[in-house]
Amino acid sequence: MRETLARLRHGTLNADFVGRRKRWYIISAVVLVVCLLGILIRGLDLGIEFKGGADFQVTTQVTSDSVEQYRAAVLDSGVEQLEDLSVLTIGDSTVRIQTRSLEVDEVILVRQAIADQAGVSAEDVTYNLIGASWGGQITQKGLLALVVFIVLVMIVIAIYFRDWKTSVAAIAGVFHDLIVTVGVYALIGFTVTPATLIGVLTILGYSLYDTMVVFDKVRENVKGLSGRRTTYTDETNRALNQVIVRSLNTTIIGILPVIALLVAGVFVLGTGPLKDLSLAMAVGMAVGAYSSIFIASSLLVEMKEREPAMIEHRRRLAHRAERAAMRKHHGSDTTETSGAEEGGGVAVLTERDEAVTDEPAASGRPERTRADFDEERRQPRRVPRSRRKK
Repeated sequence: MRETLARLRHGTLNADFVGRRKRWYIISAVVLVVCLLGILIRGLDLGIEFKGGADFQVTTQVTSDSVEQYRAAVLDSGVEQLEDLSVLTIGDSTVRIQTRSLEVDEVILVRQAIADQAGVSAEDVTYNLIGASWGGQITQKGLLALVVFIVLVMIVIAIYFRDWKTSVAAIAGVFHDLIVTVGVYALIGFTVTPATLIGVLTILGYSLYDTMVVFDKVRENVKGLSGRRTTYTDETNRALNQVIVRSLNTTIIGILPVIALLVAGVFVLGTGPLKDLSLAMAVGMAVGAYSSIFIASSLLVEMKEREPAMIEHRRRLAHRAERAAMRKHHGSDTTETSGAEEGGGVAVLTERDEAVTDEPAASGRPERTRADFDEERRQPRRVPRSRRKK
């Protein structure tokens, strides 16, 4: 264990991340299916900003029991179907209550209940009606921002890496993170507010940052790949082993304060935008680190290894490996024939000969194979007339 941690710290870990990509695909597929089912079956608990409702605010002295006191007062007002009401405090002098859309007589009852609890007149309780159309505008603007963000990012990544496949792999990881984050909201039942939307858009940049670190290391490792005896998969796997400790450190350091905000928002404040923002960021940062290492990199390898140049490179490596296995099987890199049997002729198969057989000759002559060399060795060597015994 200590040795593994030391190798992880020095970037010399030799874990086969890419070779096990089918396992990561299965894990992600299961998680995505669960999240999609949660979105489709349970649905999202949209806040008042998206579905519309009534908003009440009153100036009063805020205490530790203010939220529960005003919640109880509104529920006892005589208005029905207020189970999803939201009560939160703003600073130390304002209480905010949000409910579903109310009729005129229901608004009067709720305002009076809030005023009685605060010890003020009903006119001192401000009331605002939030229509669902305003929430629709927020959703539309958020989706537009998402589309513009993705298009611009794909263009920038393609220009930087000079390869559109890196853009596709990176954006696939982003969509993976988005679906998981939204699915967690649906499964947990947290209210989706504008703060949630801000958090979701924020994690996109973090996820892409982590992915670009991995891809940049891959690009550095695959330079001059055609002259080496490693494949694109091997170099990508080596890059992941080199940067995983950096990814883990960045994620842990970034997510710890976000978890602190989440705990404060859930257990201290109980409600408000803080918990909505921190949940989206905590889930997105954790899933983003996972997708950068296990999903985006694996997808990039899948696409790059299907290129004709990579296929030809793997064919040459396999051919060389086969030659090396044959030489090892015969016990020597040099094959000599007996002088008594083949007229003393000697034939040597070197790396140069192997390179000749790996690729067709540039002049268009037929490719020389192992059989050709064996046939030449079987032919008796001709002795020049001047050296024959008289």
